[in-house]
Amino acid sequence: MSRTGGQIRIIGGRWRGTRLPVPASPGLRPSSDRVRETLFNWLMQALPGANVLDLFAGTGALGWEALSRGAAHAVLVERDPALVRALRETAARLSAQDCTEVVAADGIAWLSGYRAAPFDIAFLDPPFADGLWERALAALAPQLAARAWVYVESPADMRPAVPAAWALHREGRTREVRFALYRTPAGQGAATLHGEVSDLAAIPE
Repeated sequence: MSRTGGQIRIIGGRWRGTRLPVPASPGLRPSSDRVRETLFNWLMQALPGANVLDLFAGTGALGWEALSRGAAHAVLVERDPALVRALRETAARLSAQDCTEVVAADGIAWLSGYRAAPFDIAFLDPPFADGLWERALAALAPQLAARAWVYVESPADMRPAVPAAWALHREGRTREVRFALYRTPAGQGAATLHGEVSDLAAIPE
């Protein structure tokens, strides 16, 4: 589903209620309030002090929500120039320049050259029509901290293949999307993609 303009809001934390612009952009589909509320309830204990990546940032709703709720730093990667401008304007409006990096780039290409601190939490919600999950997950895996959290959003009838060592922590569905939160192992590194994890037990916080 594409948005053609309008606003969404930050749900919780220090910027609760702040409205974010939704510029007209093909394929732009911000995560719904219901999905974000559920996701950030799952992540509540992991957010304070976290280094966060919002890879296909769009409106930045996931990155801004993470910062609002206590993340220390967020990198928001977006290739659409209009969306990049909106992200930078939001960072200025929130006085969040010190804790936010807005990157104008293709997310997968940018990951291949990333050499800074590994990410504790990563949000992966690419444009559905582009089919980028497998490539993005392969590029993301080496850039994650041990025991990192990875959020993956996809069409309701699709389960993107994740590295076999990742454990599915929680998942949910709406009529339009499947949303799932994974935990990487203690010895996180580049991993081979070959299907979903078979152990679905929740990982202790």
